[in-house]
Amino acid sequence: MNTHVTNAAGERIANPTTDLSRRSFLVGTAATGLVLGYAGFADSALAATTPSAFEPTVWYSIAPDGLVTVTCGKADMGQHIASTMAQIICEELGAAWKDMRVQLASNDPKFNDPVLGAQITGGSWSTMMNFDAMSRAGAAGRIALTEAAATAMGVPAKELVARDGVVVHPKSKKQMSYAEIVKSGKITKSFTPDELKAITLKTPDQYTMIGVSVPQLDIPSKTNGTAKYGIDTMLPGMVYGKVVTPPVRFGATVKSVDDSEAKKVPGFIKAVTLDDKTGSTSGWVVAVANTYANARKAADALKISYDKGPYANVSTESILAEAKKLQAQDDSGQFFVKDGDPASALSGAAKVLEAEYTTSINIHAPLEPMNATAEFKGDILHIYSGNQFATRSGAIAAGAAGIDPKYVVMHQAWLGGGFGRRLDADMMVPAVQAAKAVGKPVKVIYSRENDMTMDYSRPLTYQKVKAGLDNDGKLIALSHDVVSAWPTARWGIPDFLTPSVDKKGPLDSFTVNGADFFYTVPNHHVRAIKNELAHNATPSGQLRSVAPGWTFWAVESMIDEIAVASGQDPAQFRIALLDGKGKNDGGAQRLRNTLLAAMGLSGYGAKKLPKGEGMGVACVSSQERATASWTACVAHVAVAESGEVTVKKLTVATDVGTQVHPDNIRAQVEGAALWGLSLAMYEKATLKDGGIEQTNFDSYTPLRMSQVPEVAIAVIANGEKATGVGEPAVTVVAPALGNAIYNACGARLRALPITAAAVKAAMKA
Repeated sequence: MNTHVTNAAGERIANPTTDLSRRSFLVGTAATGLVLGYAGFADSALAATTPSAFEPTVWYSIAPDGLVTVTCGKADMGQHIASTMAQIICEELGAAWKDMRVQLASNDPKFNDPVLGAQITGGSWSTMMNFDAMSRAGAAGRIALTEAAATAMGVPAKELVARDGVVVHPKSKKQMSYAEIVKSGKITKSFTPDELKAITLKTPDQYTMIGVSVPQLDIPSKTNGTAKYGIDTMLPGMVYGKVVTPPVRFGATVKSVDDSEAKKVPGFIKAVTLDDKTGSTSGWVVAVANTYANARKAADALKISYDKGPYANVSTESILAEAKKLQAQDDSGQFFVKDGDPASALSGAAKVLEAEYTTSINIHAPLEPMNATAEFKGDILHIYSGNQFATRSGAIAAGAAGIDPKYVVMHQAWLGGGFGRRLDADMMVPAVQAAKAVGKPVKVIYSRENDMTMDYSRPLTYQKVKAGLDNDGKLIALSHDVVSAWPTARWGIPDFLTPSVDKKGPLDSFTVNGADFFYTVPNHHVRAIKNELAHNATPSGQLRSVAPGWTFWAVESMIDEIAVASGQDPAQFRIALLDGKGKNDGGAQRLRNTLLAAMGLSGYGAKKLPKGEGMGVACVSSQERATASWTACVAHVAVAESGEVTVKKLTVATDVGTQVHPDNIRAQVEGAALWGLSLAMYEKATLKDGGIEQTNFDSYTPLRMSQVPEVAIAVIANGEKATGVGEPAVTVVAPALGNAIYNACGARLRALPITAAAVKAAMKA
């Protein structure tokens, strides 16, 4: 397995002995029928493997020298999830942090266990969904070690204390280190699933590791250059592939390839036209050469003619027009929420508000461009890459090769940025098919232009919201239609789709999550409408925060509009709606607390602001209701007469339940807020003649360092179940900004990104 292990001091540690036999790497799980949840360990999961090593679970082992190596089944893209998993285990195991190590999992089927489900990293799920299982794994290991020590010392196990990698008997002063216990080979304790579930875990007041900002185990290697990313892969005999992509995003086919000029490039090997049965790519050619520089030259020299396919005339404007047409049809889409009767309530409302909200196509653009290296060894395909969905990616690679997924070995690497982009595995297709065609290992690296024009982008969305107020200014009805491509439906994994409440079939809830908010509204409908044109012409993916990045833009903007129309303060209006009635019990109270915390920290309403300045609020429960995270933002802006907006400060409060690593939480919340700011004000991709127009950072312009405002963060840690922190702050910033701009100058914005021209036009309206 191509992994590396580091300790807290950043020292590179030799990999533990790994069985490299074909059997140990055969993959038996395809990309369907996934289970995301928990179950018990197998009865034998906590049995010692050999006298020389103790492997309580597949997720960590203790070597005879006492070093604890945690295998992380999640993608680590700078969010330090590998260290987080190690920290959770360390807390209950009673190990010393200096003895902890981390490595990344392969796609060995043993890592698709019933405890932690498929190897997928997204949705801010990792800590939330793994905390209990990893805690129990650590606790079970500690109990097994303690019982073995009790036998060796001849004392009752209940009198022993385990801490910092040592088991101590306070009465007799006897002690044994974890290393000595493992060397003894006397660990025999195992747990049934029921016994594992029955273990009493520590309460928050007993924590000594959780809640401590310990050194992140992955930082030293990432800063001294020894960490290996997918792009760093080097194999004996390896050659390089450079993809040539068509002028349209999807649907093109290659009619002919003239490689006569490419043959003049030194080191040119072959031009491979992809035949991609997985549907990940269409109309792609790979130029293969002995170096990447020569592969680029050869790619530039190829003369390719295309059939541009059925989407060659599609544009941003035509996708938006199609969305509006679909929304206007009463029978389109499926219902995600269907509470009460909004139509009837709206017909009798004292005041009705209606608004349209749009978001543009957005691109992931991770720092490390998409890449993969493929090598065939006999009938086994080895893939070297960084990806967020190993379970699905293995099936994509197998489909590209035309082999059974059990013959694919995936070597996971650190990710130089993911943000949802590496949930897809298109980069593996050209590497696999080129390697098969030339009979050598092939590394494919996307250029920035390939990366942007062929991104599985955040889709263009169109939303229409209608709200009704009674004579007392109370919100009595809200109807919300969401029209977009359906990224998750594209995966073809039934378990990721949600049955519609109107029984019309499954829908992609990842396009409407967030619209099922925690405000109490007696009549509330949310309709999810698939825009087939957008779905096919711009195959979309999951970009950091997914649907709440657009649904909360509409919801939180409309809530402000309603508050203003009823003559109420927008923050107090929200607080009244967060009454916790019915299905909103618990969640609404936590969300209200974050709003109050953000208001207090920002000084919202405490003093009169200068002319042209304003504060705006928003509060969200990203992601899904079942895995909610509670976050609020107060944005402070200044707006010039020209419409130019200066973001002076973002104040974000978030309820994380249990915080594992305080510094990391603050870093993630800050990064998410700035990502949200970037999407809200600076990032936009457009489609013309079927192709993405923005090809590099000169035309696609994320937030620059000079545009970064002050960011203040309040973290609420109340001992509840740990929530996710990687994405929620992305979703709350845009509406807070829009609402702040309105309060500063009276301009109401309903389209992202927010531009000076749009602000100026709205000021005049």
